[in-house]
Amino acid sequence: MTLAATSHLTTPDYIVTLLYLAGTIGIGVAIGRKMKTGSEFFLGGRQLPWWAIGMSLVATDIGGTDIIGVGGAAYTHGLAVANFEWIGCIPAMIIGAFLFIPFFYRTGVFTIPEYLERRYNVGVRTVMAICWLLFMACNLGIMLLASAKMMSAVFGWNEPLCILVTAVLVGAYTCVGGLAAVVYTDMIQCTVMIIGCLLVLVLGIIEVGGFEELQTRLAEVEARQMEEARGENEPETNEESPPADRPLERTSLLLPADTTSPFPWTGIYFGLALILSPAYWIGNQAIVQRSLGAKSDFEAKASYIWGALLKNIIPIIVAVPGLVAMALIPDLESGDTAIPSLVNRLLPVGLRGLFVAAFLAALMSSVDSYLNSSATIVSNDLYKRFVNRNVTDEQLLTIGRVTTLALVLWAVIFAFLLTLASENSGIYAIFQTLMAFFQGPAFAVLLFGMLWKRATGKAAFIALLCGIATSISLYILSQEAVTDALGWEPLFRIQEPFLYFSVWAFLVTAFLLVLISLITPIESDVKLKYVFHRAKSLDKTDFSAAAGLSTAAEETNS
Repeated sequence: MTLAATSHLTTPDYIVTLLYLAGTIGIGVAIGRKMKTGSEFFLGGRQLPWWAIGMSLVATDIGGTDIIGVGGAAYTHGLAVANFEWIGCIPAMIIGAFLFIPFFYRTGVFTIPEYLERRYNVGVRTVMAICWLLFMACNLGIMLLASAKMMSAVFGWNEPLCILVTAVLVGAYTCVGGLAAVVYTDMIQCTVMIIGCLLVLVLGIIEVGGFEELQTRLAEVEARQMEEARGENEPETNEESPPADRPLERTSLLLPADTTSPFPWTGIYFGLALILSPAYWIGNQAIVQRSLGAKSDFEAKASYIWGALLKNIIPIIVAVPGLVAMALIPDLESGDTAIPSLVNRLLPVGLRGLFVAAFLAALMSSVDSYLNSSATIVSNDLYKRFVNRNVTDEQLLTIGRVTTLALVLWAVIFAFLLTLASENSGIYAIFQTLMAFFQGPAFAVLLFGMLWKRATGKAAFIALLCGIATSISLYILSQEAVTDALGWEPLFRIQEPFLYFSVWAFLVTAFLLVLISLITPIESDVKLKYVFHRAKSLDKTDFSAAAGLSTAAEETNS
């Protein structure tokens, strides 16, 4: 649902927004003029500083889908969505900083799928490259749709125009500047995003009357909504009344296992904290690629720690405004319109332009990152691996830029398709469900490959495919139309059970990986160099030699 604009931006708002856009694009294009090779385009020449990478990590993770989607999820389901930051990011970032990220850096790879080929085989690399490419390509469309919802509400533009404008702006400097442009513009965008979201939070709390008044209003709103729901169901059922303390659920971080919210504590801890979160921060190409462009493995580690520190404030400035919107505007039809509605209500002339700049900063920082990472996978994992093994670094630069343009076009088309889809699911739920299809299996293959020398390529390939099939099957069997046709009870009681998909898919993948590995021959010493406990004492020269041997072996097998 698109919220009609309650007020248009004034001249000062446009000036603030246009100045920000001009500055960002100017910096990106200026950096891009120095790009001469593919390695500079994809990894910034491995000369990026830790503090810029850390801010880029935060900006990449918190995009337009989060400002709109997390705020909307908080409006609909409560503060439990903040666990996706506090539990779903910070612990995994710290573990990744000290164990996995320096290890990846020392191997000298461009992508996570490239590492998986060195550890396993080309089949595992190809499956993971295709999964990440499909996810990032679809996610680009989701991000553009999120921007369209916001700008349609605030500018008064129609959604197709918003999608096209955003795609052109972001595609321009990403195509020219590559990863270096992405990281340095993300640094600026992270700062603008935090200031803009903090502004909305502060003004919202003042409007409500403080945190105590916010809790009181939320309890009243939820009690009224439950009373209305019980009144509608009373003629048909004799269900027991909800417990008296249920109104507190909206401000609770831990929800019971039988909640109808998508965020029960079981899913949060088993699905998010143990699987989706580490899979995202350790195996997500769009995230890890930033640290691979650092000046050293120490700076790669420092970037993750700096990003984790910044992450502590994100739930406060992104999720809490959704609760403020519930207290002030409790009758919206869609949670995804909560933040746009709040902005129109709270922000005066000039400041509304600042928040629009903050939203565009969040959106652009995620879109540019996924564009660059998608182009890296296409160029290195698909074109260079299967089409032209002898492609030069200069040719890869051209391929990367052409791929970026093609992905921009696809993202626009997919965003238009999403506008025709059902809006029963929020933007954030769509994003998380897409990740749940393969993140659990991907994490199992990555984790066992790094920590267990007995894991074999054949086992990883079969287990990965079976794990992905499991998560997709669970999704299909959770659809109401399917269960009704089969006469089955729903597999999961909660809405959008993507957290449970990842748990079961991970377990299936891990079980098959262990079982098949034990009955297949152990991998060669070349591949076992990429097992963490055997490689932690090796230096970069050792890894480079292993990479050459591994590549030669793969060419022979091909």
